[in-house]
Amino acid sequence: MSNTPRGARARARIEVTGAIKDVARAQLAAEGAAKLSLRAVARELGMASSAIYRYFPSRDDLLTALIIDAYNALGEAAEAAHDAAADAGPTRRWTVVCEAVRAWALAHPHEYALIYGSPVPGYTAPVDTVPVAARVAHVFMSILRDAHRGPGLAKPPLPAELRTEAHRMAADFAPDLPPETVAAFTAAWAELFGLVGFEVFGQFNRVVDDRETFFRHAAERLAHAVGLVFPSLPSAGEAPLTRTEP
Repeated sequence: MSNTPRGARARARIEVTGAIKDVARAQLAAEGAAKLSLRAVARELGMASSAIYRYFPSRDDLLTALIIDAYNALGEAAEAAHDAAADAGPTRRWTVVCEAVRAWALAHPHEYALIYGSPVPGYTAPVDTVPVAARVAHVFMSILRDAHRGPGLAKPPLPAELRTEAHRMAADFAPDLPPETVAAFTAAWAELFGLVGFEVFGQFNRVVDDRETFFRHAAERLAHAVGLVFPSLPSAGEAPLTRTEP
């Protein structure tokens, strides 16, 4: 019996915390992250301003919670898409995950803007956000590792002046992959979110009409860039990709 009140309090805290986040997300959609206000959230919920601080001591704490939730939701979408295509080849798994990232961003534009849009003035994300921010990257890296251990990867060309930096990046977060692959993946990662961001934030308006087809083609080109597909002939003046063995 002694656990019952404690359990009820814990459930109540979870419910109130969820309600605070829901109202905060609505505020993000209406006014943007820079104008997020604990007092405004409290008013919307009919809470005393002092009460909300028992759940989130500051605006930054609430922002951090929303950021972590957004990264986790995006990561879960990418992981679910990857798991659903587990029997497909590496290139198909890559494009499926890219499409899942795009679909989530289009369905949750304000949360996407929170994690990949303009920085919030006066806010610095704590280290708590780093592991969850890397969830999608880990999905893509698992595809590259599977290809490297299995059929092998094409080795993207690497300029001599970038070789030291590519080796540093590989040593830091993917020592089991070739430095060429790690450098190419880092660029592809940035390009993917650039493509998604252009669509979410409206830069493709009156530029790209068939965005789904356009995005799928771009995702396949990114798969090519990281070495998951092997071109039959290089373009004029382009060095052929060389295959790496696991």
